[in-house]
Amino acid sequence: MSLYPASPSLATRASGAADDLLPLAAGSMMIAVRAGDLVSPAGRPAGAGDRSALAVAGTARIRSGELVAFCKVVVVAPAVVRRDGWIQADGKPCDYARLGVLEERLDEIAGPDAIGRLAAGVTLKGKVKGAARRSMTTAFTLRAVLLMTLMPEAGYREVMTALAGDLAAVPWGRPSRVPSETVLSTWREAAGPEPAEILQDMVLAAACAEHKDHDYRAFRVGDLRLGGAGGTVTRMPDTPANRREFGSAGTADDSSPYPQLRGLPMTDASTRGMLGIVTGPAGGDKAEAEQKLLDKAMREFPRLFTPDRLWILDRNFPGAARIREMTARTHVLIRIKSDIPLRRTGDFLPDGSYLAEISGGGVTVTVRVIEYHVTVDGQDVPEMFCLITDLEDHRAYPAAVLAAAYKWRWDGSETMLREGKSAIRGAGPSTGPMFRSCSPRLIRQEHAAWITATELVRGTARLAARHAAPAAKGRRAGQPVHPREISFTAARRAAIAAIRHGAATASLPGQAIAAGCRAAIAAISRCRVSVDRNRHRDHKTKARQGFPNAPCRMPTRTAEARISVCTPRGT
Repeated sequence: MSLYPASPSLATRASGAADDLLPLAAGSMMIAVRAGDLVSPAGRPAGAGDRSALAVAGTARIRSGELVAFCKVVVVAPAVVRRDGWIQADGKPCDYARLGVLEERLDEIAGPDAIGRLAAGVTLKGKVKGAARRSMTTAFTLRAVLLMTLMPEAGYREVMTALAGDLAAVPWGRPSRVPSETVLSTWREAAGPEPAEILQDMVLAAACAEHKDHDYRAFRVGDLRLGGAGGTVTRMPDTPANRREFGSAGTADDSSPYPQLRGLPMTDASTRGMLGIVTGPAGGDKAEAEQKLLDKAMREFPRLFTPDRLWILDRNFPGAARIREMTARTHVLIRIKSDIPLRRTGDFLPDGSYLAEISGGGVTVTVRVIEYHVTVDGQDVPEMFCLITDLEDHRAYPAAVLAAAYKWRWDGSETMLREGKSAIRGAGPSTGPMFRSCSPRLIRQEHAAWITATELVRGTARLAARHAAPAAKGRRAGQPVHPREISFTAARRAAIAAIRHGAATASLPGQAIAAGCRAAIAAISRCRVSVDRNRHRDHKTKARQGFPNAPCRMPTRTAEARISVCTPRGT
């Protein structure tokens, strides 16, 4: 017999399809039910140990002044009705958890349910077989590892709790709770680094294609797009396996407190978007190690070294043979050290630059040399900057323009690294970013997940910038919003908040998921930072600061930087 009464419906009924719930939800997946119509399906007050959802006893028309319960739809799942009337959901939270707006971005790149399809082909190793109905799945593990790299202060359990979101409160037919930290560690080891590396390759390839389809240039050097390459090292726990595999930078006797992973990210200087990255051990000479990584990048990412891009490199990448190899495919703007000889081969050009030869390893290359000073009011900049480039046409690429372009290496590489490393926790006797994995396999997995997750955040920020309304006042009033104006930290936090909120869990109507993602993107589009303020401060560290505010005695100056290209006397 019926355990609770149901009055005739005065509202629009929904069929069995999830998308048919939209007339009830009006696109927001928020349902209004009279408080008096919510009853316990068992016909008795719910006890402390009951795992059941309430039921709607009637659907009378809601009138002004009545008490109404506004219910958020968390999941649409088959019902499990017990003999005593309890109403529960079939399945488990890990079947429905998703990464919100970040996963929507990933699915645009790689097709629907990209993580689920990838997880289906993973062969688990070690203690986990993945055959039993568990509270973990391979797809949930991959999502947890991606989210872990965006939550630097969170432990494994907190990460999984955020990923499950409101799904953890659903009364499931099989009792379910957030897995322990040991469970996630075991599943991470079983999944291995390969799935995360596949995701990284897909996301970086899509980012490269996106930058070709959209003109994101914030600074123009003729028809070329600016790219930046700058080496970095990231610490990891000091285990014997990590030290053997990666070594540590800066000391010949390997006595650094932590082993480190060396990486060379290749980025778009205007948007700080990651286009490719290569890694290697941190031991040995810094310049030599980074030069090897650049050679590796040219082998593994030929799509990046194209004639429409100008790569800006610092002083660690000289070498005539390397310059010749790069300029055969792309263009370069390289700052060189004062001890590298340049033999001038002609008169000074009208813009103050001149042609010269650089030799090494039996190879001689002709380059154009630009020497200049930078003057900032109230700041002493005593050094002279010396750049070389293969762009010999001084009319199409004036020396002053190329000199002004060099500062974008810092913005495109160093600032990008500082943003990305804000998502990695700091630990140990000194502050600074640090991975949390204790074995080389898991370091590879965590690094690939970190690159993937941070680029998904930047890709979402770029999408938000394209849909953002121009500023109504200020220096950029009426101008299109550039991706650089969207705060990376605010975008990362908004993405995590959307995951906790559960606005894009599996089984929800597609239009409702899209509406939730549009709301998240609209929120991100309003999180802007000021750019191009001509603010200057001494470069102290690339690491995340231990306190939210800069030291009060570190001076900050607001002044225009003036570039003076060196010219011969008498001109």
